[in-house]
Amino acid sequence: MKVKASRKATFNAAHRLFRPDWDEEKNNAVFGKCNNPRFHGHNYDLIVSVTGEIDPETGFVIDLKVLKDLIKEQVLDPFDHKNLNLDVPEFQNLNPTAENIAVVIWNKLRPHIDAERELEVVLYETPRNFVTYTG
Repeated sequence: MKVKASRKATFNAAHRLFRPDWDEEKNNAVFGKCNNPRFHGHNYDLIVSVTGEIDPETGFVIDLKVLKDLIKEQVLDPFDHKNLNLDVPEFQNLNPTAENIAVVIWNKLRPHIDAERELEVVLYETPRNFVTYTG
């Protein structure tokens, strides 16, 4: 029997969506107001889920306190109240779209989750816009 255990977190971050190899006209056409050269911010909601068998000794799929600490260390500490383009090394050469942010978060968490467990990252950029990445 597989069960999904989830932890929700929030963080605030600024970013700019643009490609330096495109001119301003093309960046504006593709990214619109998200191409603001002075950046813009979001209040991100993150849901990290781990799916697997229930441990017969503990009754847990994963200890949610362990997951909470892992999210804080791997995501909140490096991303919260940061400019993703300027402050987060993973985005030095990667456009910080919601899709790319979710993949980066998944890649940061995956090595710390038991390989037998499935990992899912859901990232809400706004209450109505969100992405899901499962590897």
